[in-house]
Amino acid sequence: MPKTLLVDPDKCTSCRLCELVCSGRNADAFQPARAHVRVTIDVDEAFYFPRVCLQCDDAPCLDACPCEALVRDPRTNAVVILHDKCNDCRACEAACPYGAIRCWDDRAWKCALCDGDPECVRFCAPQALRYEPAESWPAAARQAYAARLRELAQEARP
Repeated sequence: MPKTLLVDPDKCTSCRLCELVCSGRNADAFQPARAHVRVTIDVDEAFYFPRVCLQCDDAPCLDACPCEALVRDPRTNAVVILHDKCNDCRACEAACPYGAIRCWDDRAWKCALCDGDPECVRFCAPQALRYEPAESWPAAARQAYAARLRELAQEARP
């Protein structure tokens, strides 16, 4: 049974520990700007929204990559980037409707579910992030999260 990274924004306290541990594991530095998970914060509205890759079934980033640097991991079902093939064209970044792919150091970066053991989940005390069977996240809740994530990504683009 495939697992997915579930997000419950209502449980997020904006501690941003997920960003720290993600960047520590994936960028070898505790730099939230290099995390593959990001927390969008609106202090006035007390709005905290963890943003992660949804590992789309029909991932537009896969089709957009001219170098075939993105592939699906058959074990975790995550879309992963083969950095030795990535030429930093940023086509995948532009294709992602959720803003989940970012580029720095001449290559693209995104969540690959930490090879099936997401570090962010292990450190999320309020359980705003969970790694569970896909059926645990009702379709309506997933679609609502995806719609809000799409809105946030559009707001962030110039």
